[in-house]
Amino acid sequence: MPLLTDQLDVSFLRGVKGFIFDCDGVLIDSYLANTAYYNLFRTRFGLSPMNAEEEMYTHTQNVFDSLRRIIPPEHYDAAMEHRKQVDYRSILPYLRREPGVRTLLSWLKAGRFALGVNTNRTDTTGMVFETVDLLGFFDPVMTAGIAPKPKPDPAGMLSILEAWGMDRTEVVFLGDSDVDEHTARNSSVPFWAYKNPQLVADLHIPDFGTLLSALRRAWPEISG
Repeated sequence: MPLLTDQLDVSFLRGVKGFIFDCDGVLIDSYLANTAYYNLFRTRFGLSPMNAEEEMYTHTQNVFDSLRRIIPPEHYDAAMEHRKQVDYRSILPYLRREPGVRTLLSWLKAGRFALGVNTNRTDTTGMVFETVDLLGFFDPVMTAGIAPKPKPDPAGMLSILEAWGMDRTEVVFLGDSDVDEHTARNSSVPFWAYKNPQLVADLHIPDFGTLLSALRRAWPEISG
């Protein structure tokens, strides 16, 4: 479980052809946005704001399991109906792009690496990417609304590999949660943990600036 530093031998990076990213906590800092979103449901049903454990759970899980966790069972169907009425645009001001990510993605795109997303978001992903200026970098974008089953099921990851025509050993998955860790393990894809040293990972990434520096050392022929 090495930590990526400026001193680490980066020759192993030469085998990577595709990068699959989680969305929340990796591409975007959305913790405050997710908390605000799910607290709308708590308020709707007369409940107090989520506690810290519930905030963390909803930050990493899909919307269906999240609502089951924070809303009493007898109100779940009503919560799903209320979801149709929530205007997610009111949450967008809480979103922040992760520092350095657009510079990294621009370099990867210039190097013709495959870039994809595997997220447990459903129908808000496009809106989020537009807000933080990340549209056009990823293909495919696998969401919980598209994949047969959400993470940690491997279905989304395997769909991306099939779309790219790549072997599992040619890609890496960057995530920040135990859900991502298990997703990578379930699909036998190398896992790079982003800003979470508690996870079991093939590589730990402290920030995107350090990752980009390492990639530039591994591929000095790529400009940018």
